[in-house]
Amino acid sequence: MQIYNTLTRKKEEFVPIVPGEAKIYACGPTVYNYIHIGNARPICVFDVLRRYLEYRGKTSKTVQNFTDIDDKIIRKANEENSDYLTVSQRYIEEYKSDAKGLNVRPADVHPLATENIDGMIDMISALVDKGYAYPAENGDVYFSTLKDKEYGKLSHQPIDDLKSGARIAVGEEKKNPLDFALWKGAKPGEPSWISPWGKGRPGWHIECSTMVKRYLGKTIDIHCGGQDLIFPHHENEIAQSECANGVPFAHYWMHNGYINVDNKKMSKSLGNFFTVRDVAEKYGYEPIRFLMISAHYRTPINYSAEIIGQCKASLERLYNCRGNLEFLCAHAPEGAKDGEREIRRSLESHQDKFIEAMEDDLNTADALSALFDLAKDINTKLSISSPPSKDICTFALNLFNELAGVLGLLYRGKNDADEEIEKLIEERAQARAAKDWAKADKIRDELKARRVVLEDTPQGVKWRVE
Repeated sequence: MQIYNTLTRKKEEFVPIVPGEAKIYACGPTVYNYIHIGNARPICVFDVLRRYLEYRGKTSKTVQNFTDIDDKIIRKANEENSDYLTVSQRYIEEYKSDAKGLNVRPADVHPLATENIDGMIDMISALVDKGYAYPAENGDVYFSTLKDKEYGKLSHQPIDDLKSGARIAVGEEKKNPLDFALWKGAKPGEPSWISPWGKGRPGWHIECSTMVKRYLGKTIDIHCGGQDLIFPHHENEIAQSECANGVPFAHYWMHNGYINVDNKKMSKSLGNFFTVRDVAEKYGYEPIRFLMISAHYRTPINYSAEIIGQCKASLERLYNCRGNLEFLCAHAPEGAKDGEREIRRSLESHQDKFIEAMEDDLNTADALSALFDLAKDINTKLSISSPPSKDICTFALNLFNELAGVLGLLYRGKNDADEEIEKLIEERAQARAAKDWAKADKIRDELKARRVVLEDTPQGVKWRVE
């Protein structure tokens, strides 16, 4: 598999440290609010990465953290006259609810920053001892960026360019504008922990470095995140990790592109800021997931009501294909038929194109195209008018579900509305058998009002929602 590595700015063959295993770290949310649609993209994209690696026979260990102590969480707690624990735990649960709705599998480990304070203190102490960090008189501890000769290698920016945009804020006691906080001295009313530099709390960047080391080791295979994290967060992670541990931090860096709303940058000030929960309540979760993987992960994507509606319609095409296949499987004769070997080869060709796309830097856009081509081929070559065998129907259904599953799609199960529709269809069949045409027509009209399309076939009644 080829992966575009932000560190080297080129596609590289993915060669894990341990053959057949992949150690992956994905930066998780700072839990002070519901996740927005921009947060949903890395969550969905890198869930597909994990699924695909496993589909190709690799095992993976994935770690995604929760930043449960941060300025934003403290601010939210103060606004609510609450505390950071109450706020962070509430939004961790809300995140889990949204992630489940998006069909994102839980990571193998979801560590909390506050569970790893001792490890952070140990790493900061190592950096101080090695001369890469220094304590300030106010209890802060800063990383000295000029001591790291490779600083800037991920963002590919010369140190002078980085320095030109850096500032020293009021109350900071750092020596250089580019230096960043590893530890923040305690402030009145804020949570704090005891350290060699006095009471305080960790800086944001040290949290991820410490959790990577504890749960995955000093060097990992893949580090994932949004493009906005390249600098300063991921740049700082590399600096502090490699200076503390003396070995490379991550071999591959994968970053997803931005999301625009109606072709404008999403922001609260523009009034175009949407949480996943907002969108899901109107359109459902699955169209959001479809949108997030409908373009190559490194390209920007645009969100609008029209586009999310198109995603929903595209999903229905896939669901209809699967529904037709399930109907055929239920009524197909046992065994195989002449000519079906060619059909099988044709269907397998779409699997080959799917794999080819995913091997090329996780190209989910082309993989989706292969899935739709497979659906078209199935609809064309397997039909009720010339009933196929159970063998080929089962093969097609398994292949279709397999590829959709790699993308994490088509996870909607039957709901109460589906069961009610099927009950009405059964009542209509009974009415027709009793020659009660008036009742049968009345039920059909009721189903039509629900946008349910019926198709009477020799094998029974098929239905779909338009």
